[in-house]
Amino acid sequence: MGTILWIKALHVAFMVAWFAGIFYLPRLFVYHAETNNNDVHQQFKVMERRLLYFITPFAILTVVFGLILIHLLGYHWFAASHWLHAKLVLVMILIAYHAYCFKLLSDFKNDRNSRSGKFYRIFNEMPVFILFGSIILAIGKPIF
Repeated sequence: MGTILWIKALHVAFMVAWFAGIFYLPRLFVYHAETNNNDVHQQFKVMERRLLYFITPFAILTVVFGLILIHLLGYHWFAASHWLHAKLVLVMILIAYHAYCFKLLSDFKNDRNSRSGKFYRIFNEMPVFILFGSIILAIGKPIF
């Protein structure tokens, strides 16, 4: 298997791991926002922190291997791949989403959460649309 395929495989593997965590973390926020039990509240603080810090390297490695792919394929390929430009916008939105999770984590840690379980349920669905869009763009490579 060639270098590009290895890099692509690592990119996809880290992306899957990142998304697994980014799907689960807001679900923890849902349950955390809805609990009135202090022991459970404290347990969620630990689980959320560990999960977010666990998946952050996957996010970084996803981006790193994606950038290596772009570099290996070259500027002319990148310039002509308009689908990739759209995908990169989705990646930037996901990175902002991931960063916002740190703010939410801090709010829970400091007992300042003011959001409802319903907010977190809606928030939890956003990465699904990013994933679908990214896959459609990467596989279909539509021409704009």
